[in-house]
Amino acid sequence: MAPCDDFRMSSPAVVPDPLHLILGEEELLVERALWAAVGAARAADPEAELRRVKVSELTPPELDEMLSPSLFAEGRVVALEAAQEAGKEIAEAVLSYARQPAEGVILVVVHSGGGRGKNAKELPNALRKLGARVTECNKITKPAEREAFVRDEVRRAGGKIDASGVSALIETVGSDLRELSSAASQLVADTGGKVDDAAVRRYHRGRAEVTGFVVAEKAVTGDRTGALESLRWALQLGVPHVLIADALADAVRTIGRVAAAGRSDPFRLAGELGMPAWKVKKALAQSRGWSSATIADALQVAAALNAEVKGMAADADYALERAVLRVVDLRAAR
Repeated sequence: MAPCDDFRMSSPAVVPDPLHLILGEEELLVERALWAAVGAARAADPEAELRRVKVSELTPPELDEMLSPSLFAEGRVVALEAAQEAGKEIAEAVLSYARQPAEGVILVVVHSGGGRGKNAKELPNALRKLGARVTECNKITKPAEREAFVRDEVRRAGGKIDASGVSALIETVGSDLRELSSAASQLVADTGGKVDDAAVRRYHRGRAEVTGFVVAEKAVTGDRTGALESLRWALQLGVPHVLIADALADAVRTIGRVAAAGRSDPFRLAGELGMPAWKVKKALAQSRGWSSATIADALQVAAALNAEVKGMAADADYALERAVLRVVDLRAAR
């Protein structure tokens, strides 16, 4: 979300909240919440400036100066970032200001929710009690939460997406929220608003090879020719060695986790393992060619490859090819 810079006249009827608490560690959501507070401030005063500073870089006198009203009544948004690092003096200074906020100054406290010291940990609750407007930005880690995020992003962009489209987008793009958000908005623009599995595959065709997931999939299914072709294509396109190695390791780990859980309903396993149902279904099919012994060997191959592509190998291309072929051989040796 971009700051709202296109206001030309102030709106005295708009009274922004003087105190905001942004709580959580999901960076994209934290950034959006901050700019939402800035947008509210600029709806009342288009000239309101934003000052961002880490709490650990401030002294109480410096904080007092930042929060003091302007002689010319200029609006200001002061964002105190990483407030979980606040020491006793700064925490007390923040709360002292929060009890009597200055007119025209909006204080935004960004806090991860944790903190080492007692004062830093207690700061969010104290701000809540003082009436801060709270925005929760917790890490999105569960598959269902990520799927809900994708649906919301498509809706924000003015479109609709079905369940198969959600699964396809996450499978193709990955779990990074910024990339998912960007892809969702672009798909809505390109499709006229209706996003489904076919639209995602059409728009992102070839992306799987670029990210290395097809290399991994062909390796764990024993497709020697396909794995080598995909690997060479990915390397030719300049895909980082680490990303291909990570994709291979993820594929092997996923098969191992699903195989260890036993044959079961994919949706029940998805809940137990914390994975999307589509990923469980795929791993269940792939696991038929693996045993516990070969999975253990493949995990060792993936671990060794991780070290090699991060500097241990003299030739990272060769290390990748050797690891991919070894995984293919293990799949065939069951």
